[in-house]
Amino acid sequence: MRRHWRRQGEWVEFTPGRSVVESEQAVSAWLTDTLRMPPKMLRTMLQREEIRTAGDRLRLKIFAPDADTLEPSDAPADILYEDDACLVAYKPAGMPVHATTPEQDRQKNSLAHAVACHYIWTGQEVRVRHIHRLDVDTSGPVLYAKQAFTHAVLDEAMRRKEIQRHYAAIVQGQPNPKRGTIDAPIGKDRHHSSKRRVSPGGDYAVTHYEVAETGSQMSLVRLSLETGRTHQIRVHMSYKGHPLIGDALYGGDDSGFQRQALHGESLRFLHPLSGEWMEVDAPWPEDMNRLRQKI
Repeated sequence: MRRHWRRQGEWVEFTPGRSVVESEQAVSAWLTDTLRMPPKMLRTMLQREEIRTAGDRLRLKIFAPDADTLEPSDAPADILYEDDACLVAYKPAGMPVHATTPEQDRQKNSLAHAVACHYIWTGQEVRVRHIHRLDVDTSGPVLYAKQAFTHAVLDEAMRRKEIQRHYAAIVQGQPNPKRGTIDAPIGKDRHHSSKRRVSPGGDYAVTHYEVAETGSQMSLVRLSLETGRTHQIRVHMSYKGHPLIGDALYGGDDSGFQRQALHGESLRFLHPLSGEWMEVDAPWPEDMNRLRQKI
């Protein structure tokens, strides 16, 4: 159900109705059940008097300045969607979502650094809070929350598998059947620290796929994830006998394409404040478009 909200300075205002705002108990129930505010956060905000009512309105203080210590990159991220609560940025292939080493942090070449640059250039005192990740060599959209509250709501949505991620991959051969589900647990490869494999003792992992275009040597496959295991699509398609073009780590031919041919096409999620479904598409990168022409 769509909820009307508006920002007023450091406060967000809702109009949930008089039956909600007439008692602290009803307010607390609405915040935890409808907005999915974590109970610990609710107790803290009540103690700090950051939850107020006026008439039929309910106000939460969630927009307090929260500047990041992350050094910005020299150029801002490509923003696919943005409002006061959240942001979706485009991650090009070859860029990590965030720095994992001191050297990467010094180079300031991650998507997090680029998002930090965007916030500074647009005058926003906002901390960089990513909700999910993409592999370094996978392009596509990445969702960010702008406040601790929206971060908590979107994190919970991720845990509940309510954030839908749709991908396009170009794989070797012709998958058969043309549509199906790969339900195979994924664990670490004992012989290769950065590699994963299908393993009976691994973590539950489910990938849905559908072949969209087929050629003599390769096929375009569209995929969606129920789970978000490391390298999940790459592992599952290799397990099925159709590794991604360019994915040498999992048996793919990288002679003519220097990364795994995987792109996040779209992201669908419930907005943390309005409760409405949002869908954000990410354009295909040029290298994937050129490869697709060879199918």
